[in-house]
Amino acid sequence: MNLIMTFLNQSNSRMSLTVQDPREDITEAEIKEAMELVVSKNIFSPNGLDLVSAVDAKVIVTETTPFDLVIG
Repeated sequence: MNLIMTFLNQSNSRMSLTVQDPREDITEAEIKEAMELVVSKNIFSPNGLDLVSAVDAKVIVTETTPFDLVIG
């Protein structure tokens, strides 16, 4: 499971931060608060461009189904 948070930078381009294995019970309010903190504290400046606003966030869950194939 990954949490992907997307921001806009000073040049109006999108930039995403990925958090691997976030808490399963993380709330929308917690994600919003964390994203606002990243912007307000100016924590990241990818390519020298500050992040100026939060755009969206999503949790991606990947499921793997193994198959026991007998080939030959």
